[in-house]
Amino acid sequence: MLSVTLVSVPETGSARLPTRTELGVWRSFLRAHARLTRVLEAELIAEQRLSLAAYDVLVQLAEAPQHRLRMTELAEAVLLSRSGVTRLVDRLERANLVLRERADGDGRGVVAVLTPQGLERLRVASGTHLAGVARHFAEVFDAAGLEAFGRACDRLAAGGS
Repeated sequence: MLSVTLVSVPETGSARLPTRTELGVWRSFLRAHARLTRVLEAELIAEQRLSLAAYDVLVQLAEAPQHRLRMTELAEAVLLSRSGVTRLVDRLERANLVLRERADGDGRGVVAVLTPQGLERLRVASGTHLAGVARHFAEVFDAAGLEAFGRACDRLAAGGS
């Protein structure tokens, strides 16, 4: 592991810097996240010819009311830039998994809509993805560890409060 010694630390106001242990756990978290997303994406591509980002778009639309989201909401939900989600929806639209429509009452707004083919593709791909989540993630924990990790992630997602 790369070891960094800071010679001079810039002023950070009242914020403290992480301890060596905290920084080690942070790096471990980043490595684990990167490994898991690579493995899950490789399985989806190999078995379903679907990227993890495309799978995520299909999931977000399937869970949305009437299977539709404004493009800006979709970009926020899948953590992609507006241009990134536009390019991804372009590909999904060419595959007849998603279509675009004008937003009701807003001539400028565009919504992405999950097609019946997209819902079926998601149903099939979910078998691959969820088995991977169980195998590569959930099985690493005992029940108490999974619950504790979930609480920690919820706190992180809420901004640390």
